[in-house]
Amino acid sequence: MEEKKYPRILTAGDGCVVAEFGDSIDMAINSRVAALGSAVAKMDFPGVLDMVPSYRSLAVYFDPVNTDVKRLYARLGELCLKEDTEAGHERRRTIIVPTLYGGEWGPDMEDVAAHTGFSPEEVISRHSGRDCYCYMLGFTPGFSYLGGMDPALETPRLKNPREVIPAGSVGIAAKQTGVYSIVSPGGWRLIGRTPMLIFDPNRDPAIFLEAGMWIRFRPIDKAEFDEIEATSKEGTYRPEILEEEEASS
Repeated sequence: MEEKKYPRILTAGDGCVVAEFGDSIDMAINSRVAALGSAVAKMDFPGVLDMVPSYRSLAVYFDPVNTDVKRLYARLGELCLKEDTEAGHERRRTIIVPTLYGGEWGPDMEDVAAHTGFSPEEVISRHSGRDCYCYMLGFTPGFSYLGGMDPALETPRLKNPREVIPAGSVGIAAKQTGVYSIVSPGGWRLIGRTPMLIFDPNRDPAIFLEAGMWIRFRPIDKAEFDEIEATSKEGTYRPEILEEEEASS
């Protein structure tokens, strides 16, 4: 079988082109995806409609009637090979996600504690003690697939998924953690909930999280949960976002 060479530019229908950087879940690969997305956005290419990043690729959607398709393909190829694209983001953006752990907000906390051998308090400490990287959004608008969780917290999905999971629920599935952005079904182990409205179509931005960001879970109590929930419903809550220079490799 012929070995795949990356990066690759692939056609995905009349109005979509995909840039692939690899075939595995890897932060270096995903950093190149995120950097390409940023570069394409700055390019402001006529006819480009949207960009959808995944773990290892970036899909660029365009209007084939109003786009110079050959030129678009050529520019993407050039951007994929640029050294600054390969280097990833120059600044690290970290969003703080206040989270109420356990109880009715994290109904699977005891199961995660039993599986890992930790107390619920230790699960909370380990889960909130590491910043997690947002590889991509998907499944529902704003659902985050986060890597970098403490590997000692790895816990399998539920055998029988729930039909209804509240918006803001924080879950664990194998080596990943994530936040349910809207009410939806799902099979991740729920250990807490954030009162932030991750997704609100009537807000700008509609989604607080984005691929390439870092997420820092901050434990809160019920009083703070209620306070943030109220301001979120009013549409006045804005999350804390930290920006800092990335350490050079």
